[in-house]
Amino acid sequence: MTAISPRYTNALEYAREAHAKQVRKGTTIPYLAHLLGVSSLVLDYGGDEDQAIAALLHDVVEDQGEHHLSIVQEKFGERVARIVAACTDGSQAEKAAAQTIEEKHANWELRKQRYLEHLADEADDVLLVSGCDKLHNARAVLSDLRDPQVGRSVFERFTGRQEGTLWYYRSLADLFTHRGAPMARELASVVAALEAESFAPKHALNSTAALTITSGKSPE
Repeated sequence: MTAISPRYTNALEYAREAHAKQVRKGTTIPYLAHLLGVSSLVLDYGGDEDQAIAALLHDVVEDQGEHHLSIVQEKFGERVARIVAACTDGSQAEKAAAQTIEEKHANWELRKQRYLEHLADEADDVLLVSGCDKLHNARAVLSDLRDPQVGRSVFERFTGRQEGTLWYYRSLADLFTHRGAPMARELASVVAALEAESFAPKHALNSTAALTITSGKSPE
């Protein structure tokens, strides 16, 4: 059994403060909901407290600035900081440097390709946190895709739009499957549903016959 200590509570408060003004893409949902969801998945799939804490903090450098990494290391230790750094696919400053639509897309594509290459050789403790992050995001996209009030417009939230987003998730699913990551089967199932419903006739998007995802177990 994984014991949860006050370190976890402290990390949750750190995440709450760091992301206090942030919401999920295209929604009014506090970003903390995503961080809690990823951390819960990490524990569901056998992660330890360090990994669960890293899940709470996995976006703090990417979204709130590189200065957070040294603070994370000081407060929560080298292993947590290493996982957070490994789950970061680009800094806030790097994203902000891209101004035009073309620059943003080129930057996005480069970062995603670089992140995939990086994950191929990354340690298992990083893979668990990263994979749970991608699974939680993919489920959110699928849920919105099935929502008649959102549908395929969900892809307009993301720099990669529909084609790039589906490519990225398929690449991630294949990579985690190849590496034997514990959430790989579920991620592959969600990605298959995303692909099927993205190209289904519009009237079929919310059909009860559509692919579903299991219970219990939105990206750039």
